[in-house]
Amino acid sequence: MAPAALGSAASPNATIAQSLDEPDRWSVETVNAADWAVPLKGLVNLKHPEAKAAGLESRDEPIQVYFHALRHPEHGLFIVDTGVEKAQVEAPKEAAFRGLVAKVLPADALDVHVTTADWLAAQPEALSGVFLTHLHLDHVMGLPDVPSGTPIYLGPGETSERSLGNGFVKKVFRRALEGHDVLREWQFSDDPDGRFAGVVDVFGDASLWAIHVPGHTPGSTAFLVRTGDGPVLLTGDVSHTAWGWEHGVEPGTFSSDKSASALSFQILRAFAAEHPSLDVRLGHQPTPSALAAR
Repeated sequence: MAPAALGSAASPNATIAQSLDEPDRWSVETVNAADWAVPLKGLVNLKHPEAKAAGLESRDEPIQVYFHALRHPEHGLFIVDTGVEKAQVEAPKEAAFRGLVAKVLPADALDVHVTTADWLAAQPEALSGVFLTHLHLDHVMGLPDVPSGTPIYLGPGETSERSLGNGFVKKVFRRALEGHDVLREWQFSDDPDGRFAGVVDVFGDASLWAIHVPGHTPGSTAFLVRTGDGPVLLTGDVSHTAWGWEHGVEPGTFSSDKSASALSFQILRAFAAEHPSLDVRLGHQPTPSALAAR
């Protein structure tokens, strides 16, 4: 790990609120790399009163494996999270996501729509960097397709023992990161407004912010982007599902620190409620408003 030279500490109320609805030259394309299904108890806190009142029980819940393409005429092309590597489709025994962990999860249930390698090959511009919301398997599967030398940015504490989990999952991360340079860690500082755990103005022009939202993992990071079509909030796994976001229920057993996860969820959801112009894009499902717009 090395400190990220990109970005400067920012005060949300002093910078974000003042310029949020002013259009900027960023565009955001959300790519559904694959469909999958995982246990609902990991995605939603089933012990929450709202979940109990709704009679929710754990089952396999359909999800999407997203990555987001951020484009700017001066700053370049970045992706938030990484989709699915090409080997997962063409040579699964050679993919980073293989072996015991691929049997347990399971990898063969992935319905892949586009690999990261194929998507990158179709782009007119080179990739300038990768912003990871966190180091969970479904957010780093596409890293082997990212060109060597591409800067990779992530939040503090993501490579700790606690964040990476047990041994057989660590092997997947090591394979995914092979050939890549030192990871760059966002230099969050305390929010002077006392709201967020930290905010970084990524390019120093109030057009793109990285927001520290710990709990799901220690360094979980959301991204707020000013585009020509209005502001976009990429929550990462602060909220996985449409039902959880709409009903105020935070993630479940997939979060490493459940109380911190609930707090970050509440803070981000309250921020979105204060700014109804936000296009909220969740970790693994579209919001009902996004579905209605289709």
